[in-house]
Amino acid sequence: MNRLRLLAIGMLLFSALAALAQQTATSSPRGGAESGGLPTVEEQLRVLTEELDLTATQRAKVRPIVRKLHDTTENLVRDQRLSNEERLAKVRPQRIQADKKIRALLNDDQEKKLDQYLAGPHPEMHGGLSGTAPAPQP
Repeated sequence: MNRLRLLAIGMLLFSALAALAQQTATSSPRGGAESGGLPTVEEQLRVLTEELDLTATQRAKVRPIVRKLHDTTENLVRDQRLSNEERLAKVRPQRIQADKKIRALLNDDQEKKLDQYLAGPHPEMHGGLSGTAPAPQP
């Protein structure tokens, strides 16, 4: 089950970053989900709070995790020297680490809700971005 969850999260994150990398240089990565850009930390935190019923204490602990991941992703999107594959290779470990840190703060019910949320479409976390991940390699 853990391998399947990790694979699903990896595919989700891969497609999100791939779509971000395909945006034109004229669009701002700070545009927010409404404009198709990278959602703000507060937008992501709001969604996580609504979907997982985070407590105030959990929100306070999740915010710096989401902030660090957001800043890392934003810097990679801005770096025009990197190819899409290089961006993905650099952000993937950061996203996996953030997922582990957030899950450590959740109770069992919240973890199940997170699994369900990640299994479905959730454009509010990735803006109006679309993209498909390649088939996973065994």
